[in-house]
Amino acid sequence: MKSHLDAIYDVTVVYEGNEKGSGKYSNTPSMTEFLCKQCPKLHIHFDRIDKNEVPEEQEHMKKWLHERFEIKDKLLIEFYDSPDPERRNKFPGKSVHSRLSVKKTLPSVLMLGSLTAVMLMTESGRKLYVGTWLYGTLLGCLWFVIKT
Repeated sequence: MKSHLDAIYDVTVVYEGNEKGSGKYSNTPSMTEFLCKQCPKLHIHFDRIDKNEVPEEQEHMKKWLHERFEIKDKLLIEFYDSPDPERRNKFPGKSVHSRLSVKKTLPSVLMLGSLTAVMLMTESGRKLYVGTWLYGTLLGCLWFVIKT
């Protein structure tokens, strides 16, 4: 894929507030927990890797991927367990704090809600909705069983 890309982005996501103590962490919060603010903050670390830094040979690729995950592990250890309180719950580098406002999300919610409501008003729309939900779930489960 190198001919189609100029870089790879290594993304690390951390949900602040999922520490249980003594080096243990709870599972990733569910969408409900996240939306109900049981997870106070979401931290995302982006690392841009130029495509020329990615090895092409299989053995070198395995080693490179292993090293990338070691870097991620160090990032997470530093994030959660840094001895310096100023660096705890922070990723290294420049930080950008962004609040998700109602003004930013309202248009998307209204658009999705309107399209769903219009679809549910017609018999064919309801059939499509239920069929997509039912068959999509069944196909997803089948796919999961086949892949595992």
